[in-house]
Formats: sequence, C-alpha cells, structure tokens
Amino acid sequence: MIPSWRASVLGSQLAELLRRPGRLLTTGMSVLVAAFVVFATVMAQQITTNTILDRFRGTPEAVSLVAAPGGESYAISGTTLKRIRALPGVAEAVGRVEAGAPIAGPSERWLKLQADPGTGPLSQVRLLEGSYPDRAGEIAVNRRAAEELELRPGTRTTLLLPDRADAEKKVKVTVTVTGVVKSTATAEQQAGGYTTDALVAPLADQPGFQRVDIRAEDGVPASELSHQVRGVLDKASSAASLRSGSTVRAQEAREALSGDVQELFRLIAVFLAVAVVAAALVATSAFRIVFAQRLRQLALLRAIGAPQGRLVTALAVEGSLVGLVAGSLGVLSALGAGHLAPRAARLLTGQELSAPGYPLSYAALVVAGTVLVTVGAVLAPALSAAGVSPLHALRDASTVTARHRLHPARLTTGVLLAAAAAGLATLPGEGGGDRDLAMMVVVASAGFAFLALITLGPLLVRPVLAVAGWPLRRLGTTGRLAVSGVGGTPRRAAAVSVVVALGVALVSGALVAVACLTGHTARANAVEAPADFRVAAGDKGLDPTVVRQFAASPRLTHVTGYRTVQVEAGPEESRTEFEVSDLDPDALPTGRYIDTVTGSLEDLAPGSAVVAADVADLLGVRAGDSLTLTPPPSASPERGDPRRRGDIRLTVAATLPGEGPGQANILVVPADLDRMGASGNASGIFADAAAEGLAARGAAQRALEDTVREHVPDPDDVGISVLAEARDSNQDTLGLMGTTALGLVALTVLIAVVGVTATTSLTAIERTREFGLLRALGLDRGALRRTITLEAGLYGVLGGVLGLALGVPYAWLLVRAAVTGAPLRLPGAQLLLVFTALAALTALAGLLPSRRATRVTPMTALGDTE
Repeated sequence: MIPSWRASVLGSQLAELLRRPGRLLTTGMSVLVAAFVVFATVMAQQITTNTILDRFRGTPEAVSLVAAPGGESYAISGTTLKRIRALPGVAEAVGRVEAGAPIAGPSERWLKLQADPGTGPLSQVRLLEGSYPDRAGEIAVNRRAAEELELRPGTRTTLLLPDRADAEKKVKVTVTVTGVVKSTATAEQQAGGYTTDALVAPLADQPGFQRVDIRAEDGVPASELSHQVRGVLDKASSAASLRSGSTVRAQEAREALSGDVQELFRLIAVFLAVAVVAAALVATSAFRIVFAQRLRQLALLRAIGAPQGRLVTALAVEGSLVGLVAGSLGVLSALGAGHLAPRAARLLTGQELSAPGYPLSYAALVVAGTVLVTVGAVLAPALSAAGVSPLHALRDASTVTARHRLHPARLTTGVLLAAAAAGLATLPGEGGGDRDLAMMVVVASAGFAFLALITLGPLLVRPVLAVAGWPLRRLGTTGRLAVSGVGGTPRRAAAVSVVVALGVALVSGALVAVACLTGHTARANAVEAPADFRVAAGDKGLDPTVVRQFAASPRLTHVTGYRTVQVEAGPEESRTEFEVSDLDPDALPTGRYIDTVTGSLEDLAPGSAVVAADVADLLGVRAGDSLTLTPPPSASPERGDPRRRGDIRLTVAATLPGEGPGQANILVVPADLDRMGASGNASGIFADAAAEGLAARGAAQRALEDTVREHVPDPDDVGISVLAEARDSNQDTLGLMGTTALGLVALTVLIAVVGVTATTSLTAIERTREFGLLRALGLDRGALRRTITLEAGLYGVLGGVLGLALGVPYAWLLVRAAVTGAPLRLPGAQLLLVFTALAALTALAGLLPSRRATRVTPMTALGDTE
C-alpha cells in the first residue's frame, strides 16, 4: 500500500497537471514535434524502401527460375535457350543481354543495348511511342536516348560494332528506331536501346546470353521444373548456375537498398539525434518555468514533511505522463501523414509512391523513447525546484530564473569545455594526416563548443543582448521593456537561445559547407571541364576558318580556340617537357572560378606566364620570379635541318593551386606562343551549348560533328569530347547533398521555433501579475502585445548571433579537413536571410502568447499569481 503522504504528493502534482491540460500540451510541444519527426522518418523510410523495391527490381515477379553462366568467358547459347523453351512445363524463356556500341561520328556517344521481349509478363519495358522491334536492324530506345540523341521513331543511326574477323576493325551497322520505351526495372541513367533476344545477336558483341529468365506454366512446381532445366544446362556446361526467381529478387532487393540509400538514412539518423537533443533542451526549459510557477505549492509540501526525493519522484512521474501523451500524439500524427503521403504525391506531382505499413514495434519504441527523453529533461528542473527551501520558495517565483551568477562548478566546467574545444580545433591541418580522423576531431571540437555554450550561456546572454538589443531600445518603452524582460531572466534566455543557436549553427554550417564545396567543384570544373565540349585536333590542327565556322553556329556559344606547344624547362641535367597553351581564361565563363596561389591572372601579359602547381613546385617559382623555357627545334626551310630556337625568358604572373584550364601546364599570351614556334592552326576549341538541357546539348554536339565532317579534310583526325556529363554529375550530387542537409537541419529549426512558442506561452502565464501591473500603469494592449512579440524575437536574435559564431567557423574547419584546397566561401546574403528569417519566425511565435496575455484585465491579473 502506498503511504498517504506519498499519495498526496504524487496526487497533488498530477491533479495540478490535469487541471491545466493546455499547459500539459504546451510543455510537451517540443517532444511532440520530435516524436512526430522521428516516426515520420520511419514512415518515410518504409515508403522509400517499398517504392524502390516496386520500381527498381530487375527481375519480374513472373520469373520462376534464373539461369546464369558460371564464368566470365561462358555464356548461355541460343541452342541451350531453345532446349529450355522446349521443356514441358516452361511457359516462356527469355535470353538477357546487356551490351553497348558507340554511335558513328567524331564524338564518343554510347548506346547501351539490351535484350527484352517487349511484351508479356517477362518484359521489363513499357512501350510509350511507336512499335517494338520485330525485324533485324530495328531497335527501340528509351526516353533519354530519344531526347539527347534525337532518336525518334523512324530515324536511322549507325552503330560501330567489332569486326568478328578482325577485332581491331569496326563495322558500321545501320539500325532503324521503331519506338520509345520506358524501363520498368531500373532508372534510365544513360541512353539505351532494346530489341528481342532473337534479334540482338548481330548488334551485341556477345557469344550468347548473360542470363535466361524462365516462367513456369501454371501449376508446375518450381522444384520440378528446376530439375529439368538443370539437366539441359549440365549438357552445355556444368558451371552454369540455376536459382529461383524469389532468391534473385531478394538479392536484388538487398542491393537496391544498400549503398547510397543506407548512407542517406544513416545521415538522417544523425540529424534526428540532434533534433532530439534540441527537443530535450526545450523541454528542460519549459519544465523549469512550470516548476518555478509552482514553488509556493512545493514549499507547502516541504513544510508539511514531504522529502525532497519524493517531490523529485512526483515531478518525474509528471514528466513521464507529458512524454507519454506527447509521444503518442506525435506517433499517431506521423502515422496518418505517412499513409496520406502517397495520395498527396499522386495528386500534386503525379508520382507513384508505395504505401507504408504499420510498424507497431517502432511506434512503441518511439513512444518509449519520448518518455525517456522527457523524464531526462525533467530531472534537472525537478531537482532544482524540489531542493529550494520552504522559506525561499515562498518568495517570488521568478527569482530562480532571474539569478545571474553561475555556480563555481558550472563556471569551471564551462571554461574547461571551451578550452577543450579550442584545443581540438587547432589539431586538424589542411591536407595533412588522416582525413576521417581530422573530421572526427572537428566534430568533437564542435560538440565541446556547444556544451560550453550550454554551460556558459547565462554569462553570454547579457553582453550579446547589450549589443543586439540596442536598436530595440531606440523604439521606446516597448523596446526597453522587451530587452529588460529577456535580460532579467538570463538562465531562461540562455536555455531558449541555445536551442535556436543549434538550429542556426546547423543551417549556417550547411550553407557555408555547400558554398565552399561549390567553389571547390567550380574550380575543379574550370580546369577539367571548362566548357560543355572540347574538340581536339591532331598534328595538323584546325584551320582558322574551321574555328570561325564553329563560332558561327547558332547552336554553340563561347567558342574559344587555343594552341599548344611542347617546351622544356628545368635544370640542364634534368630537363622536363611541359605543355604551353595560349588559352585565355577570361574567354570562357568558367574562367572566373580559377583561383591563384600567388599573383593574379589579370597580370598575364606579353613576357609573362601563369604556371600550374606541379610546374611551380618542380621549378621552385612563384609570382614575380623568372622562368626560362626552351621551345622545340625548328626546321630550316633551306636545308630541312632542325635548328634550336633560343631560350625564352618569362616572368611568372601567377601560380595556380592545380592544373591550368584544359590541363595546360603553362599559360601565355598568343604573341609569346608565336615566339615558341606555334602553328597558326588551333590545336582545338572549347565550346558550350547555346541553351540548357539535354536536347540543346545533343543539338550542339551534332552541330560540332556536322562542322567537322564538312570543313575538316580528315575528320577521323578530330575528336569531340563531352565534358559536361561529369560536371553535371558533380553538381547534381552536390545539389542533392545540400538540399538534403538543409531539409534535415530544418527539423532543428522547427523544434527551436516551437520551443520559443512554448517558452513565451509559459512565460506569459508566469508573468501575469507583472503584465497586469503594466496595464494598470497605462500600457495599452497593443504596446503589451508588441513587447511580448519583441521578447520572442530577441530569443531568435540571441540564438542567431551565437549560432553564426559557432556554425560558420566549424563549417570551414570541417570542409578544410575533408577537402584539401577548398576555398573559403561565405554566402553572406543567405546567412543574412537565415538570421532575419529566424528572428522573424521567433517573433511570430510570440504572437499567440501575446494575444492571450493581453486578454486578461489588470484587476484579474493583479489578483492571480498563475
């Protein structure tokens, strides 16, 4: 039986909680949002998993058995396929081939070739336009090939296939496109062509089929059919394997859900952990306010004999009840949202998403975790509230949160944490040591810095507020009241601002990291892919008239010709050959992304040179030093004997952190390249497509090919390289990473805004008497509403300042540890937007509490303490 005093303590606290259900929800709002976010992620993972399995499974559901060769050199022959089809119980057998062939032309365009029946339960494509091939020399293409290569139904194209008699030669085979299809098995990541297994042999350089999919007739057991198929395979080769379709599909499912998908959800788990920490901080602050409002009640319980431990237990039970209610509501809301998501996606975007299930075990875990987090959040406020003496507790409730001084132990801990963060931050060096270890050290330093911010927050609030609150004081009475209201309770202001600071630090850190990585990628692209296309000529080069033909094409833009010469440099005993180019970095849009280590690209003039990093290191030069180059020998026009040109001395205008654009070692102006004996013909050109998109790029590529065929005497001596594909892949990856990171850190911002709302609401209840006195002294409702709103906005301002001070430097440290030579890029406009938007959001979060506070009359407020 529970003792009567214990029942009265616990009962009194639960009765107080149930008497004000609105306060219960307000206190648990942050953990409710965290529970919703966590379980919504579980639902999103189920939707993603089910969608991937439904869309990207390579083996159709109708496949009963899959036969595959046992070695790389072995393939299942057409004869073996016919024997399998003739077996009793086999409804259908399809040979699969994945090969490819280049399309004839000066550029490297590749068409992936696959065998597929085109119709029936074993088909992996769906016809969108035209008809499926049924004769030799016909293919269907996917949508990417149709758009990028303009291979529409009725068009013809030429493939370059290996000569069976001579592997070094190519045979031109013309094929006709009959239709456009969409793959139902995999995403279309490259241009592809399809035809039946009977027609694929002349187009694929394969001795047979890479696998055979077999469908059993209705009622035929797979085990019985497997025995017959095994007999056919053993006659051809004992190394061939035979597996059930379900086994293959299970393996494909594991592979589809591995790699990037798993990494993505691991990343999400990290950010969810941060969001849960933020929710715990907000809940701790909310409980501290709630308990401070009930100090008189707790003091009376202490006065009649209730021990401190029993009060702590009662308050912890109260916290667990809040966590149970908030966690259950969050899980139920996420469950409903998860099942509505596929319908919403279908109506709004036309995308087909698979429905999630009902993961009851995860739901129970999330609710239990929410209860644990809430109990953990309530312990510190409960110990503080229950430990106050009866005499002290009978004083004003606000005195607890208004204390300015820190306990010596807390102050010492904060200083030690700050010192540890500073010490760890100095350890990683740029480009040296283990990269993963350096990144872990930076993350550890950031963690210590944030803990130091939590510990020393009350001391940091007042100096930051003195600067940030200066403009508000100029607004008059409401501004001064708002600043004094926040500054009068530094512990509460620090608790709320720290959560906002965490959100700002994550958002600003993500923006800075993406900006730095974008700058690094842009600089790498300016060197490796300065344009969409590169046309490289052989020894004869490109005549200037051909270059003008390229520039005159309406499908091309930024056409820039360049010449190259091979020279020697270095000590006489160890001469090294380098490539010198007269490519003008300013002639291409990507030239502005090229950074220098020493000097400036603007100093490039006659008699000077820009030197790549490896050449500068080898020769030991930097901007302002002299560089001596030895051009190649020239031929005497009279006797044809080679004569050595004189050395050319140049001044180094700048040195680069890597290679020069187009992988040139040294850049000079055209006049100096003429001195080195360069030909008047261009060694090549760089060019961009005139418009964005795959279709425009395909048109630009065909314009290059047409110009080469029409105006170059020997087209086979000219190669066209598509540089944009690798650049686009890097940019897409970076964009996806940035969007994902910002979307995830937005969860923390959401919890921070919810925390400001909860804190402002509870504060408005706590300060009812204070607001009543202000009303009695003549402050009207509008001024009081503005005061409370400005106080909420100040939480955002304080958190924004602290968050930027934490997020920006640590983002730079992390990028420098991860990517050697990444430039520092500060997206000032985006950071200012984040700061302003968060201050505005937190101010809006105070609107509802301010409206509630202004509804109370002065007499009612002065007569009520809660």
